[in-house]
Amino acid sequence: MNEYRFEDIVSREEDKANYTRAEFTVTVTAEMMRSFLDITGDVNPLHNDDEFAKSKGFSGRVVYGMLTSSFYSTLAGVYLPGKYCILHSVETAFRFPVFIGDTLTVSGFVKTKHDTTKTMEISAQILNQDGKKVGKGKILAGCMDE
Repeated sequence: MNEYRFEDIVSREEDKANYTRAEFTVTVTAEMMRSFLDITGDVNPLHNDDEFAKSKGFSGRVVYGMLTSSFYSTLAGVYLPGKYCILHSVETAFRFPVFIGDTLTVSGFVKTKHDTTKTMEISAQILNQDGKKVGKGKILAGCMDE
């Protein structure tokens, strides 16, 4: 877990070459899908019925968009800024479907910092194992004092 403090973070606006960024990879599993269903109660057959999803033109069950977007919370709370993060908002867009077994690279960088409020805007994206951008996001996060 990273422990960036607000004053240690460099935005791309401040330094276009040496700004603060982070990434991690995760493989989406059937267990993750079951857990998400248990938590949310989202029984939509597109996510839970392989044959239904295939009948709609997909190669299999489509991973919940909000499951993939939940990795933005991991990006902010574990990596950027990490331990001292307080998440204010996440805007997300789903560009392409994600499937069970896909390996995702979740990355982000600090676009801007706001000294008065100790907040930062993080530009984020999710790429699949083929390098296809399946999601993008804008995260507003703050840094708490120790």
